[in-house]
Amino acid sequence: MPVARVEWPTLLFLFATYLVWGVATTVVYGWSPVAGIILTGLAITQFSSLQHEALHGHPFRIKWLNEALVTPGLTLTVPYGRFRDTHLAHHHDPILTDPYDDPESNFFDPKVWRTLPVWAQSLFKANNTLLGRMVLGPLIGNALWLAGDYRAFRADAPGVRRDWALHGLGCVPVVVWLWFAAMPFWAYLLAAWIGHGILKIRTYLEHRAHDTAAARTVVVEDRGPLSYLFLNNNFHSVHHRHPGIPWYRLPQTYAAGREAFLRTNDGYSYRSYGQVFRQYLLHAKDPLPHPLYPPAPLDSP
Repeated sequence: MPVARVEWPTLLFLFATYLVWGVATTVVYGWSPVAGIILTGLAITQFSSLQHEALHGHPFRIKWLNEALVTPGLTLTVPYGRFRDTHLAHHHDPILTDPYDDPESNFFDPKVWRTLPVWAQSLFKANNTLLGRMVLGPLIGNALWLAGDYRAFRADAPGVRRDWALHGLGCVPVVVWLWFAAMPFWAYLLAAWIGHGILKIRTYLEHRAHDTAAARTVVVEDRGPLSYLFLNNNFHSVHHRHPGIPWYRLPQTYAAGREAFLRTNDGYSYRSYGQVFRQYLLHAKDPLPHPLYPPAPLDSP
């Protein structure tokens, strides 16, 4: 199916997201700080989903135009260019979940896991439930992300300094807006934490360890509010098979080939995010040491 030269649903969602973000940080926050913070957090979640669309070539066929539309630093800690490069590396399916090669893996090499101090293991275990991932995940994930990018920045890794410089420029309009808006900066930090936390719902189980690369990616057959916040990226197996398909065509693509998709990913699916919450809110889904890696020797440090 040909893709339109301008994908209007994506463009309209982007416009609406900026509008909601602007209204939430001003009018809504002035009316109710709690409502303003929550609505701003939702807008940040939606914006991150739109950044994901942009790096996959939407809504225009012109790369620089897509990137210009999502350059403002609403998420604060994630430069668009760094998100783009690490995420596209993640799309090489044979490396999915690998602790070293997959930039988005949550697994550890068992040998590394055994070397972690008890307090660190306890923290990561708390972060390994869905509730922990939503509450602690934005703090732990950002700390690890920023530490890794700091090392890459110091080593002058290709593109890292450029992308952080562009991100700094992208944060300028955000800071200027907040300077005059009703929402203070501390409240925006809380909204960003909420936005990152909601995103963790999607990323919590979208990949699993499996011998077959195609069976590592999930489908959550949800069509509710979270599906819209994630721009249907809950049909994640479909997205990995066809990364060029725009978000609004993922559900119909899945419906047209549901049996084939579920056969390919070895039945890795959930009916809804309600099922995900019931099963994993307080219980870990996966072990933290990668189950397909050789276990660490018992006498290792």
